[in-house]
Amino acid sequence: MLDALGISDFDERIYRALLAHGEMTAQEAAEQAAVSPGGARRALARLAELGLVRRTSRARYQPARPEEALTALLTRRRLEAESAFDKVRSAVEDLRQEYRAGRLRTDPGNLVEVLSGRDVVMERMDELRRTISTHLWVLDKPPYVERVDGDPHSNDEEKAQTTEWLRRGVEVRSIYCPESMERPGRFDTVLELTELGEKARLLPRLPFKLHIVDRKVALVPLIGGGYDGLAVVRPSGLLDALIELYEAYWARAEPIRSATASLDDGPSREEALLLSMLKAGLKDQAIARQLGWSPRTVTRKIAALMTRLGADTRFQAGIEATARRWI
Repeated sequence: MLDALGISDFDERIYRALLAHGEMTAQEAAEQAAVSPGGARRALARLAELGLVRRTSRARYQPARPEEALTALLTRRRLEAESAFDKVRSAVEDLRQEYRAGRLRTDPGNLVEVLSGRDVVMERMDELRRTISTHLWVLDKPPYVERVDGDPHSNDEEKAQTTEWLRRGVEVRSIYCPESMERPGRFDTVLELTELGEKARLLPRLPFKLHIVDRKVALVPLIGGGYDGLAVVRPSGLLDALIELYEAYWARAEPIRSATASLDDGPSREEALLLSMLKAGLKDQAIARQLGWSPRTVTRKIAALMTRLGADTRFQAGIEATARRWI
C-alpha cells in the first residue's frame, strides 16, 4: 500500500508491527512480523531514515505518528517528483531544440509550413485557437473568416470567444484599422472587449493580417489576405522578426478606449463614441453602419458636436476635444 512512498511491503510489515504493539527491539519486531532478525534490523534502519520510526536510548524502536510521518514523507516525495518533472521538461525542451536545429540544417523548409485549401487552413486555425494558453496578438483587417454556410462570424461569436480567452488569462492584443470596423456593431463590440481586458489599438492602415499565438507560432494568410493559403511560421529568426514587427506597430498605434458615461460638462456616451470613431479614422458611411444611423444623421450629429466644441472644422473639433480631455 505504501510502495508509492518508497516503502516496500517488507518494511511496511515491520512498521505495522510497531504500530500494533508499540516500542520494541529489532528481535521483538522480527518475531511479531515473522521475519529474520537481520531483515528486521535493516528494515528498521530504512524506516528510521524515512522518519517513520525513532530509535530510543535502550536500543528499542518507537513508531512515529502515521498522520505526521507519512504526511511529511508524502510532501517530500511530491517535491522530489516536481523537481524531477521540471528537470525532465527542461531536458525535453533542450532535445526539442536540438531536433529542430537538426531538421532546419537538413531542411530549412521546416521553418514554415504552407497550407493550401480552405478546409485545411480552417482546420489548422481552429486547432491553434483551441491551444492558445498565454498570448494572442493580432493585426486585424478584412477579409474575415466565413462559416461553412457562407455567413460571417457575428460580433456575439467574436465576443464570446475573446471573453473565453481573457477568462483563461490569455493576453489578447489587437491592432485594428478603419476597415476592421466595416461590420455593423463591430466598434461597439471592440469597446466592450476593452472593458473585459482586451488591449486594443488602431492604425490608419495595416499591411497584412497576422496572428501570433503564445509567441511560438505566427499565422500569415498568403493569398490576398484570405484563408485559401496560410503560412504557419514556427520558432525561428523569421518568427522573431514578425514579433518585432508587431511590437513596432503596437508602439505606433492609438489606444482604443471605452466611451465614458456622461459627466457634468463632458461628452455624452454618444458623443464620446462619435469622437472615438472619428479619431479612429472612420468615415461617415462606416460610422453610420456601426451605429445603425443614416449618413445624414451622422453628418447632423457630428455638426452638433462641432458646434458644442466651438469648432468650424473636424480637425479643430479634434484639437478642442483633446484639450478638454474628452478623448
